Amino acid sequence: MIEAKDYYDHALALHGHKCPAMPLGLRAGAAAMNALGVTRAADSQLLALVETGEDHCGTCYADGVQMITGCTLGKGNISKLHYGKWGLTLIDTAAGRAVRVTPTAATLQASQHSAFITDYRAKGIPASQVPPEIAEPLMQHVMDAPDSELLAVGTITTRQVPHRPHSFTGLVCGNCGEMVIEPYARIAGGKTVCIPCQQQLTGTMPASPSSPLRAHPA
Repeated sequence: MIEAKDYYDHALALHGHKCPAMPLGLRAGAAAMNALGVTRAADSQLLALVETGEDHCGTCYADGVQMITGCTLGKGNISKLHYGKWGLTLIDTAAGRAVRVTPTAATLQASQHSAFITDYRAKGIPASQVPPEIAEPLMQHVMDAPDSELLAVGTITTRQVPHRPHSFTGLVCGNCGEMVIEPYARIAGGKTVCIPCQQQLTGTMPASPSSPLRAHPA
């Protein structure tokens, strides 16, 4: 049984300030892991799909998810779906099973109407400057409330994820002299170059990072 409270201090150190969205990510991640019966990902055996976006008021949620699930940017097993929502789909890639967990609308509405949002964050005040007496009660409520009050946990579904092995083949860009992993290299001006140099040499947008080595007329 995964307990969100066991990861709270580490998540707070990672995240850097107190806000209710981060522990909500902890709770959602724990609920998803417990539903699937999985442990924290040491490698890439879990994949987290988070529905937040870039200009989303709850992006802090993703840090809680990263900390508790072990799905991190560095391991490449967490992605934003840019839906402007707070859902989390956690996939056990080995077993091909997935579950979606989302905070209830009532939970999110309560946060939106709190002084933390209305008196501070919505007025452009950074979360780190919100007084502790405002932020701390929200944090504790999120950590202490039962799952049934905070979250909606979906049914287990079948979800297959294609295996994409890491590339360990690198080369030196013929323009800037920096190392680039081979699948990201491009041909431009008769040289094998990195994507930024391709863009500089050709004045075009770079090709898809996942595409193989390709030529560009220049």
